[in-house]
Amino acid sequence: MPRRPVSPYPRPVRPTHGEAIAARLAEDIVAGLMKPGTPLDEMALAKSFGTSRTPVREALRQLAPTGLVQVAPRRGAVVALPDSRQLGEMFLVMAELEAMAAALSALAMTPDQRRGLERQHQAMAAMVRMADVGAYRAANVAFHHMLYLGAHNGYLLEIATATRRRMAPFRAAQLEAPDRLRRSHEEHGAILVAIQRGDADAAAARLRAHIGLTEQTWTSMAAALHQSGAA
Repeated sequence: MPRRPVSPYPRPVRPTHGEAIAARLAEDIVAGLMKPGTPLDEMALAKSFGTSRTPVREALRQLAPTGLVQVAPRRGAVVALPDSRQLGEMFLVMAELEAMAAALSALAMTPDQRRGLERQHQAMAAMVRMADVGAYRAANVAFHHMLYLGAHNGYLLEIATATRRRMAPFRAAQLEAPDRLRRSHEEHGAILVAIQRGDADAAAARLRAHIGLTEQTWTSMAAALHQSGAA
């Protein structure tokens, strides 16, 4: 009996209950459904999600470093918007980590990995046409993770993955902006072309530009949320 081919990419790890709650809260916060200053009561959230307080507490701990949640003395956890300076620093580091991954991928990706990245990009085109933000968001994470793997550098994979997880609420939310799916897909296409050509410098430059536009989009959305919160 022929053996099934082994995928060069690991299967996605299923999120914990706390991670799932953190993702849902982050989506609600960046969408403006939970305004700045809104209390995040553990008991109320546990009841809302049909769970115990333990995964809720885990979710709030995960969200605190992102700046979406603040823990205030005597008030507990409340909804916050990220500090622009801190977030700018995070985007800068993320851009450099991913630029390095793209440059190394241009030189080190195996033929199977290159074909896999191209197939991923092609699959995402249909998501853009259907305006399927949810599907594109998940596929976008996979696309960037393929770059981390293609770099063939274990330590870069570790720190890039950790940094991306910390920034996930902002990178996911900015895909809701008008026409962002199409533009993001075009930016991915430019990165892909540079990698397929083995042009490390161009791949790094295209990736930095991509993260820069991601940051600009989020900044505009955050400004709108600030205005709505002040209204």
